[in-house]
Amino acid sequence: MNFDQMIDRRCTESTKWNNYPQDVLPMWLADMDFKAPQPVIQALRDRVDHGVFGYGKAPKALNEAILKHLSYYFNWSVDSEAISFVCGVVTGFVHAIYSLTEPGDRVLIQTPVYPPILRAPKATGREPVCNPLILGDDGKYAIDFDDFEAKIATGVKLFILCNPHNPVGRVFTREELSKMAEICLKYNVWICSDEIHHDLIFSGCQHIPIASLSPEAAQATVTYFAPSKTFNIAGLSTSVALAENPVIKDKLQQTLSMLLGHPNIFGLTAARAAYQEGRPWLQEMISYLEANRDFLVDFITDSLPDIKIWKPEGTFLGWLDCRQLDVESPHAFFLEKARVGFNDGLSFGEDGRGFLRINFGCPRATLIEGLTRMQAALERS
Repeated sequence: MNFDQMIDRRCTESTKWNNYPQDVLPMWLADMDFKAPQPVIQALRDRVDHGVFGYGKAPKALNEAILKHLSYYFNWSVDSEAISFVCGVVTGFVHAIYSLTEPGDRVLIQTPVYPPILRAPKATGREPVCNPLILGDDGKYAIDFDDFEAKIATGVKLFILCNPHNPVGRVFTREELSKMAEICLKYNVWICSDEIHHDLIFSGCQHIPIASLSPEAAQATVTYFAPSKTFNIAGLSTSVALAENPVIKDKLQQTLSMLLGHPNIFGLTAARAAYQEGRPWLQEMISYLEANRDFLVDFITDSLPDIKIWKPEGTFLGWLDCRQLDVESPHAFFLEKARVGFNDGLSFGEDGRGFLRINFGCPRATLIEGLTRMQAALERS
């Protein structure tokens, strides 16, 4: 796979590439600029050639491929009956809030965090409770466990975990996950775990599904993941909900099909091909991403010293601390002066003020172009 290949996406209906004017380089949306694995492309071509596109149902082979994937990467064995399919992880965890809590219930989140997680409790008529992550002097975020338990003890009904964490790039350790699970179990709190980036892990780190820690944790958790980030097929809207507790699964199933519909046949086709045949592509892609990450960190450290970055453990997203820059809004500054579009840190919560999120899931030339534009803009200012 040639991950250096530059592919024109402006000629498509790409949200990422058509959100800004054509002279702006988009490095914002969590959408990689790599061509999907060839087996996925071929499977979609074959499905199109069939010519009939009715309602779809997940084939048994897809469940089997997912179970093999979970076993291979995470040593996690689950029953096929625990798996359901939804049209997206965001759709899934919003549905979980509706299904597992009541209006006015308290939902815990850890900020700064992915904007849909940040907005979900209030949007569903629940009360958001924040457990801010602690930013260390080295730029690494940690969990404030005293605050976590104190907040949980106020009557929280559901905890939304984001692991690997978007945007800060943490891959939480077994010790951290065990402590969070123990506190949730102590206070009878459901866990909704967004693990959409679980395959995108860099050297020295290991993703551990929180539901895999123990039978008790499994019974308290619904886990969401997808082939979308892993194999860059987000536009096909097919994600997995995994609930081993029949009570959770029943609560979700009661309204699943009527409220959420079903993933389309192309998404199911692509997911099966990806999980069955995409492993070589994935392994190459992670190596490329890791090299991009290292380049990004080195460039910022050497050439943009007023911006701080901690080396992310997973995802393809960097979290840039721009608070030392003499600008009111880093997002507005780089958009206007460098013509580079980032995610504004404020969209991840108030504790994201002064930060930017950068997407390094792109050809190296694109990353270099974006960073060079930043450097030139700062030198001119």
